Amino acid sequence: MTSKEMRSFAGGLLVAASLCGFVYFSSSADATPASKPAEKLSNEEMKDLLTAKGYVIYTEKEWNQLADEKAKDKEEKKDSQKDSKKENTEKEKVVYRTVLNVSSGMTSIDVGRSLVRAKIIDNANAFSKEVEKRGLANELRPGIYEVESGMDMNKIISIIFPK
Repeated sequence: MTSKEMRSFAGGLLVAASLCGFVYFSSSADATPASKPAEKLSNEEMKDLLTAKGYVIYTEKEWNQLADEKAKDKEEKKDSQKDSKKENTEKEKVVYRTVLNVSSGMTSIDVGRSLVRAKIIDNANAFSKEVEKRGLANELRPGIYEVESGMDMNKIISIIFPK
């Protein structure tokens, strides 16, 4: 761009800015907006208008009372749900039943881990230690055994490690 073109461009910007400033400052400050101005309503008129449109109006005191009542209801509901869950848990005891497939090369700890995954026992190490304590670790034979969580440790061991 040559210097002459730059001067012309700057002059055009100056003329445009001057024109915009003149229009802005020469317009009256009292100009009415495109929409009609909002009329000042009293509190009662506002309540009536909002109620007519389907809104419910509460004072701050009424609102706080409602919030307190809802919190109490929610807490009571939560307590009743906890009580009902406790009752259901006490009434219904879940019994897990599984078919255990003992393959060649499995150890008592492998069997214990399978029983834990099937939710028959809680601790695989305790099962393995009990088997070793009884001297049955070498008595594990491949086969299919059916056990359930309601059985005690002695019953499970007697099923899986037949003598």
